[in-house]
Amino acid sequence: MSGRGSVAQPREATATHAPTAGGGRSALEVVATGPMTTVQDTGRFGHADLGVGRSGAADARSYALANRLLANPPGAAALEATLGGLRVRARGPVTVAVTGAEAPLRADGRGAAANTVLHLPDGAELAMGLPDRGLRSYLGVRGGVDVPPVLGSRSTDVLAGLGPDLLVPGALLPVGPAPAEFPNADHAPVPPVGGPEEVLRVVLGPREDWFTEEAVRTLLSSAYEVTPRSDRVGARLSGPVLERARSGELPSEGMVAGSLQIPPGGEPVLFLADHPVTGGYPVVAVVCSADLPRAAQARPGTRLRFTL
Repeated sequence: MSGRGSVAQPREATATHAPTAGGGRSALEVVATGPMTTVQDTGRFGHADLGVGRSGAADARSYALANRLLANPPGAAALEATLGGLRVRARGPVTVAVTGAEAPLRADGRGAAANTVLHLPDGAELAMGLPDRGLRSYLGVRGGVDVPPVLGSRSTDVLAGLGPDLLVPGALLPVGPAPAEFPNADHAPVPPVGGPEEVLRVVLGPREDWFTEEAVRTLLSSAYEVTPRSDRVGARLSGPVLERARSGELPSEGMVAGSLQIPPGGEPVLFLADHPVTGGYPVVAVVCSADLPRAAQARPGTRLRFTL
């Protein structure tokens, strides 16, 4: 972990197969992962003093919707697929829902809809194409993905290297027991996520005094483009450089999701779910937590604007 809060590359999976499900339980067999698929839940709490961040689903709103559709408890683990391409096969009957970035779906060989409860018989496949907009899709399963938790969470943290490995073809993911409640809706009429431009609300600080007044005006009046050098740690942005009002370096201090950290080059990094817990570059502003799900759906090429 870099003391300066640099964006890390995801670690490679160290095993080719997850443990098999036992006791006649259903499971999801991973057939294809697309660019990257991870297991995610609400994250791990209370370990920042150990250098361990929260992690969890990058788009918490879409993740929570998948669990609500399936009547799962709020923390049930799901799969987060980046730019689609995920294919899973049911080992035993399962009930699933796909939310977030709307990708073309096929369930048991037929077209299927997002934000809808889907039933897969034993051996049936669910295939996810490339979403037209947005970045991250969530595959929830009734009962949750029941891999072993690490520090109280089943989330994959790509920066800290905690939780399940990045998924690979052939992995078998056990499904937990179905909850006692039944879904009370089979479809959620939600607007599509993602778009060519997003406006994100920010609170200035804690280090806006490290930047010139002109730099702050530039941040609040310019468009910044999400670059391909982005991941679950943070979105690296391309746009007008923000000039500092002072030189020198800060001691490392705490970081939160939504921080707009400004490295020496002057272009912002927007920290996301797997951000480091500390960093030494000044943070000019912080994106409001309610807008972070939209930030997490900003794919490379998306323009971001910031407003107070």
